[in-house]
Amino acid sequence: MATLLQQMKENLGFLAMCLLIIAALSVAARIAEHYLPDKRKVTPAKRISIVGICAAIATVLHMLDFPLLFLAPEFYKLDFSELPVMLCGFYLGPSATVACEAVKIVLKLMFKGTSTAFVGDFANFTVGCSLVLPATIIYHLHKTRKSAVVGLVVGTAVLTAFGSAFNAIYLLPKFAQLYNLPLDSIIAMGQQIHASISDVSTFVLLAVAPLNFIKGAAVSVLTMLLYKRVARPLFGNNT
Repeated sequence: MATLLQQMKENLGFLAMCLLIIAALSVAARIAEHYLPDKRKVTPAKRISIVGICAAIATVLHMLDFPLLFLAPEFYKLDFSELPVMLCGFYLGPSATVACEAVKIVLKLMFKGTSTAFVGDFANFTVGCSLVLPATIIYHLHKTRKSAVVGLVVGTAVLTAFGSAFNAIYLLPKFAQLYNLPLDSIIAMGQQIHASISDVSTFVLLAVAPLNFIKGAAVSVLTMLLYKRVARPLFGNNT
């Protein structure tokens, strides 16, 4: 009985933290959007359709994730689902990125479910926002190629730093608890790939940070190559 109550308490605490972070990101996006110049005016129906289309594409890309076994243990996977989210944010603004990320996760859960008791899904949402939200805000300050590049560089840096810290402080201990594994066992998985890994700090430095950087850099390059090319057919007018 005590174990069940403890588990319920932990689950409720996890749910409360998820809702708090989602609310905080949504509020931050709305505040940033309020102060941005030259807001794009689209009808609510068009806004919903664009977010929905981008989220659907992002869901497919999310389900096509794959591990980089030479870099990190198998449960760390790379996907490019932030690309359509970024395109959506560049067109509509910061609030759309948070909405698109959230819809992506909901759709993924509907079609594929979760294998990590929602921890991995929550991580994908939060870490994904750490890339697309800063990049979108900076781009919308001027909407030039230079601001896009600066935004994507900053977004990649935030993703790399925040994703690593979030793993060290919360995700790795939570995964260890979820799978009833000692944290040392997860460290040992990383040590099989990188002999220099000896603790949580070296694990995130040598495995998690490079994976996050590769994802941020790849999404950034693809965004620069595709945004102007797909904006007209995907969104219906100039950007």
